[in-house]
Amino acid sequence: MKLIGATFARALVILAAITVALAPVACLGEGAPALPEKATRELPAALLSLLAQKKMPRLSPILLRVFKEESELEVWKQTAAGRFELLKLYPICRWSGELGPKLHEGDYQAPEGFYAITPKLMNPNSSYYLAINIGFPNAFDAANDRDGSFLMIHGNCASVGCYAMTDDQIGEIYGLARDSFLGGKPAFQVQAYPFRMTPENLARHRTNPNMPFWQMLKIGNDHFEATHLEPRVDVCDRRYVFDARLLPGSSTTGSSASLAFDPGEQCPAFIVDPKVAQPALEKQRADEAEYAHLVKDNVPAVPIHTGLDGGMNAAFHPSFPYNFISLANVLLDGSLDLPPLQPIRYLEGYRALWSPR
Repeated sequence: MKLIGATFARALVILAAITVALAPVACLGEGAPALPEKATRELPAALLSLLAQKKMPRLSPILLRVFKEESELEVWKQTAAGRFELLKLYPICRWSGELGPKLHEGDYQAPEGFYAITPKLMNPNSSYYLAINIGFPNAFDAANDRDGSFLMIHGNCASVGCYAMTDDQIGEIYGLARDSFLGGKPAFQVQAYPFRMTPENLARHRTNPNMPFWQMLKIGNDHFEATHLEPRVDVCDRRYVFDARLLPGSSTTGSSASLAFDPGEQCPAFIVDPKVAQPALEKQRADEAEYAHLVKDNVPAVPIHTGLDGGMNAAFHPSFPYNFISLANVLLDGSLDLPPLQPIRYLEGYRALWSPR
């Protein structure tokens, strides 16, 4: 584990060359194309030890989850058993904007949604140490006329529309992402949320006009949390759909790759992957029952937050006493122009179950 073998080193050189050739600039400006040592550095010994302890192969896939309100980033990694488990939680040093999705270039919003990170989105030459481009806008963003560019997870604890970490943190995250590509995975997933999608948080934020969007994100969240499997993400009818599969008895056999998804057109008929459907539906029903109970008990709804300068994990307040500005409390007008979510048909064997949304 301490030394990189010849095959691994060769693969690393190939990946580095591709990355340098294709890497975009980061959100705050970039440097020269030369490959720095920090992009090929060995993972720290403590992190290697943690991988071994958790039975996570070094080159296995990763998945990132970002939570704005808590200012936390989670790295999940696939174990030898084939499911994702939490490897490490990192406090976020700075994120920009407010709770809610990014809508337009220059709005200083950090994105929310589901993003696929490919090697060309890895930037070893960022002016902010190392950077991973989230890939905004994705198919959902584009279908909903949202625009912006170069939204990153990077170092230097400074953000204008990005998720900023410390240099040491992004060094580890970048290295884990790099190694997952070397393991053969063509992309890894970033799930960016306004907050942890718990019934308590949803009840607290129930008056926010972003709630229809957040309820849609929660479906993907539930699929992952119920199974610890990376959800397959598609877009149709200007909305996300997760783990879609062909209806039983369809003349075409295969997975969702056989379904035709057009981000701006009506969704084809589909069911949720049976191995995901039942546990996800059970979680959804339990969460909805708890949410209804909290609302019935009139749990206070928080003021709608619009950002002066985003947020920062409390762990960094002592180090940056003059670099943290609280969110302003401002009521927002209007609502998101999203189509209503249609019921999703779940199947357990040949018995149909219907999701309430």
